[in-house]
Order: sequence, then C-alpha cells, then structure tokens
Amino acid sequence: MTQARAVQLTEFGAPDVMKLVTHELAAPAAGEVQLRQTAIGFNYVDVYQRSGRYALPTPTGLGHEAAGVIEAVGPGVDGLRVGDHVVYMNAGIGAYADRRTVSANKLVKLPSGMDDEVAAALFFKAMTAQYLVRKTYPVQKGDIVVVHAAAGGVGQILSAWAKALGATVIGTAGSAAKCDVALAAGCDVAIDYSNDDWVSRIVDATGGKKARVVYDSVGQHTFMGSLDITVPFGYVVVYGAASGPVPPLDTELLNRKGCLYLTRPSVFPHNAEVQTLRANARDVFDVYAQGIIRAQIGARFSLGDVVDAHRAAESRATTGAIVMTP
Repeated sequence: MTQARAVQLTEFGAPDVMKLVTHELAAPAAGEVQLRQTAIGFNYVDVYQRSGRYALPTPTGLGHEAAGVIEAVGPGVDGLRVGDHVVYMNAGIGAYADRRTVSANKLVKLPSGMDDEVAAALFFKAMTAQYLVRKTYPVQKGDIVVVHAAAGGVGQILSAWAKALGATVIGTAGSAAKCDVALAAGCDVAIDYSNDDWVSRIVDATGGKKARVVYDSVGQHTFMGSLDITVPFGYVVVYGAASGPVPPLDTELLNRKGCLYLTRPSVFPHNAEVQTLRANARDVFDVYAQGIIRAQIGARFSLGDVVDAHRAAESRATTGAIVMTP
C-alpha cells in the first residue's frame, strides 16, 4: 500500500485543531484514480468547516481543491491515464493531502501548458466566477456590476471576467491597498466598504445609477447596502459570508427595494454532472488562455504549515489565492 499524509480534524475550532497524520492509501477501485498531489488550493469555506460554522462529521479531512499527477488508475476509467495532470474542486472533503484516491468523474484534465500551481490557485475560484457570470446572472454588455471583496481570489477573477463581457465593474474591498488590487484586476472603480458611506460612494461613482447585479460574498456587513445599490428588478447574489451570515429577511423588503431578485447559489450544484463540469471547465480554460483571467497567487505555504495558511486567511493578511504544496 501507498502511504499518504493528510490533514485531519477530530474537533472544530482555531487553526491549531488541524493535525497532519499518515495513513495507508488503498489501490484505486473501479472508477477511481490515485493522485500524487502537487498543489492544493484554499477556499474560505475551508475556514468555515474547520471552525465548525459549517460543521462536518468527525473525524474528517479538509479541503476541496487540488491539482496533481495520476499515479494509478482503477478498472473502468476512460479518458485518463497514469501521468496525466488533472485538477478537481469537488471530489469530497480531503484535498489537504499529498496523495489521495478520488472518483475519475470529478477530475478535469489540464490543458497543455497550464501549470499545476496555477490550476490549483485558479480552478475553484474561476469555476465559481463562471457560474456567476454565465448562469446566475448572465452579464451583458453595458451592465453595471458590483463585486464585493473584489481583491480576493474569486473577486479578482469575477471582476476581470465581467469587465471582459462589457460591464462597468464597481469593486469593493476592505482597505485602500485592497482597492488598488481590485483596480489592477479590472474594476473601473474600487470603493472601501470599511467606510460608513460606501453605499453613497458607489452611487456617486456611477453618476446616480444602480447595479444590474451585485455579487456579494461578504454577507452580513454588506448585504443591506447591496439591496440599496441594486436597480429595480435587479439581482442580489449572495454566494458567501466572510463577515458572517446574512440575517433573516422579511421578503417584503425585496418589494420595497425595487422588486429585487435575491439568490444564494453554490458552485457544486452547477457542476454536479461530469459532462457539465468538464464543459464549464473548458469555458474557464478558454478564458484563461485568452488572458482575460489570471491566477493571482497571494501566498504560498507547505502542507505542514497549514495552520499558518489559515491564520493568514482569517487575518485578511493576503490578497489573491493561497496555495499549499505537499
């Protein structure tokens, strides 16, 4: 048997509840492949799950996304072979590992020339941006789009993609320095939402116009303001809660704010079928190849320094993506 190192949780709490353990990895069964992981991605949902906000049955691994090289292929796997470089974002909890066995249907083969670290930094975040701008609200030329947390990993990709589709993109971020990052990512204007007047600043920046769609991954801190900056019959898309969950809402408020559409989507249902997953991935890879989106790696950590990676994320000390290497 092959030995693997992986992060394990037996309780929830601060970053130091994560422990690195060694275990035996069985050969892949039918429909499975064994990976030697070369780069592990980080998503803020990892923090929610580690802390217990999104509780998991314990003991549990952690992490949703990684890239690596196929080392063994189980019976009945078509289209993948030993030596292929692949990426995934939804192969079950446990991406924080140097080796693991996963379903072949959860894997996407990397296009020639795409680096594993780039793939790990980009894939989950770009697939999130993909469903937001293509499915949840298909961004059109001339739209005004607001992207909260525009300096983050998803936010930078989302801003750049919406801009390429012809939108005017207003980004928000939590500091002047992060606003500079948002501007570099493609935002036309960047507003610091730590200022109390951020809502009026956004409306002023658009000449009094409001947004066709607001993409809100911040949650509690920005949500009520998001309703105020959305045009009548516009869309408020809550896809995260970095500042805490959105409080319970009287739906009559949506009527009073302009008959708004409110939705809380997720990347996983949008990619539940293997054919859909791989078609959406091709869209991401095509947009990357055109230079529209980039992998903005803000920090690198070894797998053994996973505690430091989570501390950096929670302190908002990084911009862009965090990548861990086994």
